[in-house]
Parts: sequence; structure tokens; C-alpha cells
Amino acid sequence: MSAPLADKIRPKTLADVVGQEHILGAGKPLRKIIESGTVPNMIFYGPSGVGKTTVARIIAENCGMSLYKLNGTNASISDIKDVVAEIGTFGSENGILLYLDEIQYLNKKQQQSLLEYIENGDITLIASTTENPYFSVYNAVISRSTVFEFKPVSAQQLIPAIQRAFNILSEENGYEIVADDEILKTIAFSCGGDVRKAMNTAELAVLCGEASDGKVTITEDSLKILAQRSNMRYDRDGDQHYDILSAFHKSVRGSDENAALHYAARLIEAGDIISLCRRLLCIASEDVGLAYPQAIVVTKACVDSALQLGLPEAKLPIAEATILLATAPKSNSACMAIDAALADVKSCDALDFPRHLQNKHFDGSGAAVVGQHYLYPHNFPYHYVKQQYLPDALKDRVYYEFGDNKQEQSALLYRKSLLEKIK
Repeated sequence: MSAPLADKIRPKTLADVVGQEHILGAGKPLRKIIESGTVPNMIFYGPSGVGKTTVARIIAENCGMSLYKLNGTNASISDIKDVVAEIGTFGSENGILLYLDEIQYLNKKQQQSLLEYIENGDITLIASTTENPYFSVYNAVISRSTVFEFKPVSAQQLIPAIQRAFNILSEENGYEIVADDEILKTIAFSCGGDVRKAMNTAELAVLCGEASDGKVTITEDSLKILAQRSNMRYDRDGDQHYDILSAFHKSVRGSDENAALHYAARLIEAGDIISLCRRLLCIASEDVGLAYPQAIVVTKACVDSALQLGLPEAKLPIAEATILLATAPKSNSACMAIDAALADVKSCDALDFPRHLQNKHFDGSGAAVVGQHYLYPHNFPYHYVKQQYLPDALKDRVYYEFGDNKQEQSALLYRKSLLEKIK
């Protein structure tokens, strides 16, 4: 069975690795560590297909250590014990390098079983994960390791690798592959910074190309079918999900409707309108709030319409709500007020209610003041009367501060004029 193109083209030296100049470029930290010959415990964090496994293999080959590879999706304690059993044997005289792919899938006990050996140096661990290691990897392993983040490869960096892939396929199969610059760009831009995905797309493009006279011509039409949606890096349960939602929320909060529409489009393309609708509803109250109270009403109507329509038409009310919230005046006064009130509720004991606010009931024979004495505001001019509403311990607490937007300033002016009138 023929090996996948991604394995055939896998770099053998650091100079051949595509991208990751921020850690592998001349004078950069990871490159210096590799060139020093002393390999510490490391965690490689980043999306799939960007070179984590490749770099681990290069490190193992350069340092002369015995490489053992486990995958967290199917590794067991028994597999880890088998690696530990190699300590001190002839085959591991130069040390053991354990490459543990997808470490986030190992449970706490499995990760703990490595601690003794990576701490005393019997095993050097290089672990990789597509999820934030500070959330997904056991803290004791993190504290004994250096974390390096691998980033998606840019489309421009992918183009030479794709051309090299075509050259290898051409040599192997004995025919010329015709692919112009636009074909290379289409593959590069459609693969979301994933080198492996780019190699797979290139291989499939050749298989689907038009063969004649010892040539295979790759056409835009066939490539569009292969490359469609492949640029989406999106895992509904992973970091990308929360990163896109966070970027969307912060773009709307920052009043950048263009960036907000970009992230909304990525969520729509991924088919995740549920998360998008929930975030829109949150933004309407958290970030627009009392600066434009009707925003929540309009947003709710847009969300209901989007969920009822479904994709693709759902994009229309979602776009409307996104632009409305991004261009609306902003106020987080309501959010800050409720957070301050909640902080008091959590920090204070159960506080009693002012007697005049309680439901009518018997005061008790020993009560100093008998009767509820509640003042009904509608019985007073302007439907307002000053009386204590907060518990005694918090009677002077102020949670809400009027925002500096037109809506809240109008409410503040009304309040001030009311207090002036009842003096």
C-alpha cells in the first residue's frame, strides 16, 4: 500500500519545515534548543497539520535518542509501562524520547504515570495537543515542560510545498503535471494553514485531473469541488469554537462591524448558528444595554427569524443583528450593576428586609415599631417618595452608574428633575 503524499514529502531537516519561523527561525528558541543537542521536556501546542510531529521526529533523529510514539486517543497505562520498561536497555542507551500525540486525551492518572520518569530524565517527553495545554494537560506535566505554540502556515508559505508535492507525484508516476499559479494559490488558500490538508488536496487534484498525452492537467472546476469548505478550522468542542466566538463578541463590542461580519461568516460557514445567536443575545444586553434598550428586542426578533429560517437564509437576520449591535451606542452599565449586586449577595450573610417592604404579617408582641408603614409611591406627587429599600447593612450602596450615552443621560436628567421637584 502506497504511503500518503504527506508522509513522502515530510521534511527531514529543520530547513525544510514549512512555516513556524517564530520558533524555528535562525536564533529562535526552539531551534537553539534543538541545535544545542540537549532536549528538555516540551509540549507542542497548535492546530493539526502544521509540523508538530515532523519537528519531534527531526529532534529524535538529531539527538540520537530512541523514539517511541504513542497517541493519546488509544494509549493505555500498559502502553506507557512498555515504554518505561525500555529504560536502561541496550536500545535506549542514548535515552528515550517519547512523542505523545494528542496528550489531552490521556486522563489524569495516565499523565501522572509519566511524572517520575520525565522529572529524573529517564524519559524525555515531547507531547502535542490541538487544545490549550493549560486547560487540557495535567498541571504537574505542564510545570515540568516548556510549551511551544505552532501556528497555521500562511498560504504563501504553502505554495512551494505544494509545487514540491506535484514534482514528487510527477517523478513517481512518470507524467507531467500541469498546474498554473492560480491552481497553486487555490490549494494554498483553501487549506486553512494545514500542510497535511494541502498535500492531500494536491494528491486528489492529480487523481481528478484531465489526463492526455502523458500529461495531467488540473482544472479549477475539479479543484473547487475538492477544496470547498476545507479552509474551515473549526471544532465545535475545541479552542477554535471559543476563539471565533470571542473574536466575534469583542469585534461587536469594539464597534467594528466589518470584523464582526467576518467572524459571523466563519460561524455561518461552519453551520453553527446556535452559538452565534446566543452570543448576539448576550451582546445586546451586556455591551449595548441601556444605551439602546430596543437592541435586545430587535436582536431577539432576528435570532428567532434565523432559527426559524435555517441556513442559508439565516445569514440575513444574523447579519442585520450583527451590524445593528456593532454600530449601536455602547453601555455596560447594567452588566456592571448586576455584577456588583451579585458580589454583595455572595459576600454578605442573609440580610433581613426592611420591615416596610415585607409582606404584611404579624410584627410580634415585642416589636418596637408595630405596622408595616410602607409608603405607596403612587399616592405621592410624581409617583415618587423617598424611603429605604436596601437592607440596613447596604442602605447606602450604589450599584448602577448612569452611562454617558444619550439614553441613560436622559434618564439621569429625569431623575434629577424629579428630586428637584419634591424638595
